[in-house]
Amino acid sequence: MQRVPYQQMRDEFSRVLLKMDFSKERAELCGRLFADASRDGVYTHGLNRFPRFVKYIKEGYLNIHAVPELAEASGALERWDGNSGPGNLNAYFCMDRAIQLARKHVIGCVALRNTHHWMRPGNYGLQAADAGCIGICWTNTIPNMPAWGGKEPKLGNNPIVLAVPRAEGPLLLDMAVSMFSYGKLESYALHDQMLPVDGGFDADGNLTKDPKAVIQNQQPLPIGYWKGAGLSLLLDLVAMALSGGKSAFQVGTMEVEMDLSQVFIAFDLSKLSGNDLILRSIEESLADLHSSTPVREGLKVSYPGERMLATRKENMAKGVPVEPGIWEKVLQM
Repeated sequence: MQRVPYQQMRDEFSRVLLKMDFSKERAELCGRLFADASRDGVYTHGLNRFPRFVKYIKEGYLNIHAVPELAEASGALERWDGNSGPGNLNAYFCMDRAIQLARKHVIGCVALRNTHHWMRPGNYGLQAADAGCIGICWTNTIPNMPAWGGKEPKLGNNPIVLAVPRAEGPLLLDMAVSMFSYGKLESYALHDQMLPVDGGFDADGNLTKDPKAVIQNQQPLPIGYWKGAGLSLLLDLVAMALSGGKSAFQVGTMEVEMDLSQVFIAFDLSKLSGNDLILRSIEESLADLHSSTPVREGLKVSYPGERMLATRKENMAKGVPVEPGIWEKVLQM
């Protein structure tokens, strides 16, 4: 396994972005968000996604100089237009704005339209947690998942994030509403590996563990079957309604995945009475969870985000694992 130091990865991403005419500040933040994804083990949305990001810039689908523009404000809720700017920079800005609103109103909600893929969703949940806030955010996508009982891709696998702050490290749930995100499917396919459980349907409508078949047919399995399909639809329509932007159906009419709708919510725990009790209750709940008897010897029951923290610690000490071919491609950019 090839590993590279985290700081070197950040520097290489920033170097490439500076050569593409990003400002220094935006290149460094954008590069850090990509590097943070790989540092925390989300390689599919870190290094592995970076070449596609650069490709979209070169093809003119993404305006690197565009910044979010306030479209409407009403108390704790704001609507912003992303103006087809870099998705991770737009998302970082909007979660920061949601945190600012939460400082004033306890809750802050920012809805964003006309933006690009936000790369690793968990970055923005961690951003809220690091500020002492509960963070919730989600996005729609192109149609890439079937409606329950259907064959064509009609729904997005619309990722959703929930994060809770704590001194020992945040809780972080970062998931698509399909059994496996497309990034994870591509990772299994790249290594010619089968999925550990059924992840979608083949051309004949049968459940399969073959990631290549799922990708080819655009038939990933919704989490919870019909429940995941329903959750996908409602996340999509709520993001569209709050932002005044496009639904997954409308995004699907574009040349590439762009003009997405997203929602960012922050709750400032410091503004609530009994904050110490809240934090103590969280720790008691996690201790009870850890007391679970594993179903098999050698397994450990963990909370969402716990393994991420362990991966981060290892990767900061030993270097971040990279796909040699993709890393070399970045070095040559």
